[in-house]
Amino acid sequence: MNKQIYPLLVAQFLSAFADNAILFTVIAMVMQSNELAQWYVPALQSVFFIAFVVLAPWVGAFADNYAKSRILIIANLIKAVGALLLVLGVEPLIAYCIVGVGAALYSPAKYGILPEIAGHKTLVKANSWIEGSTIFAIIFGMVIGAKVADYSIEWALLGTLGLFLISAVISVLLPAKITCPKNSGFKVIQFGQQIGTFFETTRSRFSVLSASLFWASAASVRVIIIAWAPLVLMTQTATEIAELTFFLAIGIIVGSGIVPRLIPLEHLQRVRIPAYFMSFFIIILSFMETILNASILLFLIGTMGGLFIVPINAALQEIGQKSIGSGGAVALQNFFQNVAMLLAVGTYTYSVSLGVSPVSAMLTLGILVFSATFIISLRLPKNQPEA
Repeated sequence: MNKQIYPLLVAQFLSAFADNAILFTVIAMVMQSNELAQWYVPALQSVFFIAFVVLAPWVGAFADNYAKSRILIIANLIKAVGALLLVLGVEPLIAYCIVGVGAALYSPAKYGILPEIAGHKTLVKANSWIEGSTIFAIIFGMVIGAKVADYSIEWALLGTLGLFLISAVISVLLPAKITCPKNSGFKVIQFGQQIGTFFETTRSRFSVLSASLFWASAASVRVIIIAWAPLVLMTQTATEIAELTFFLAIGIIVGSGIVPRLIPLEHLQRVRIPAYFMSFFIIILSFMETILNASILLFLIGTMGGLFIVPINAALQEIGQKSIGSGGAVALQNFFQNVAMLLAVGTYTYSVSLGVSPVSAMLTLGILVFSATFIISLRLPKNQPEA
C-alpha cells in the first residue's frame, strides 16, 4: 500500500470524527430544548443532504480539475465556518447546512484521490482502510461528541471546530495532482452528460443504484433510532443513543475489514447477498425490546452494510477514473445517494408528522430495502476477469 494513504487516513478520520460529533451535539441541543419538535432532527439531516444534491454538478469537476489534497483543505475550512456559526448561536439548520456544503466538497476529493494512490489490485483494500477508519471516527465522534455535549454544548462545538482545522493542516502532506484538464463549459449540462455516459453499462448502473440504496437505508436507520430508542428501549440522553449506534458502526468496521477476501471487484454482483441479509436484520430489529438484542441486531446490520458498500465504492471509483474522472464519479454517486437519502428521510419526517410510530417505520424500512435489493438485482453485472 502506498504510504501516501496514511496522512489521508488521519486527515479524514479527524474530519469524519468532527462531522459526527457536531451532529450529536446538535441532537443534544434538540433533546435539551423544550421548543424544538420531533421533526427537527430529520430536518437537520435533510439540509445536510441538500448540499450534496444541489452542488453535485460542480464539486465533482472541481475535484478533478484541481489538486484533490487542496480541496480537502478548503472543504475542512468550510466545515469549520459552519461549526463557528453554531458557536455564535446562528440557527442550527443554516449552520449545519454550511457543514453539509463542506462535506459535499470533501467527499469527491476524499474518494477521488484513492485511485491516484492505489492501483486496481489494492483499491478495494484502500477503500476498506478508508471505510474502516471512517467508521472508527463515526464511533468516537458520536460517543465522545454526545458525552461532551451533554456536559457542555459550547465545548463540544469548539472541539469540532478545532478538529476541522487540524484536519486541514494535515491534508497539506498529501500529493497535489491534477487528473483532468479544466473544462469551462456549463457544469449542469456537463453533469447531465456525465450521467448519460456513466449509466451506459450494467455495472455502473448497478453500482450507483446499490450505493443509493445503502445510504438511504443507513440514513433512515440512523434517524429512526433517535425516536425508536427512547420509545422502546427507554433511552433518555444523546449519549445513550450514541452508545447504541456504536454497535452499528462496529459492524460496518468488521464488514469493511473482511470484504476484500469475500467480494473482489471481479465479482461485484455478490454484494446483493449482504444487502438481503441487511434488510432481514432491519425487520427483526423492529421487534426487539431490549438493549442487548437491539445491539446485536445493529451489529449484524452494520456488518452486512460494510460487506455491501465497500466493493460498490471501489467499483464506482474505478469506473469513474476510466470514464468521467474519479471525482466526477463520486459527485455523481453523491447526487443519487443523497437524493435517495432526502426521499427516505423526508418520507420518514412526513410520516412522523402523521403520527406513524418508529416501530412501524423500522419494519417498513426493512421490507422496502428487501424489495429494492430484489429490483436492483434483476439485471446483475457480469463477472470481470482479474486485471
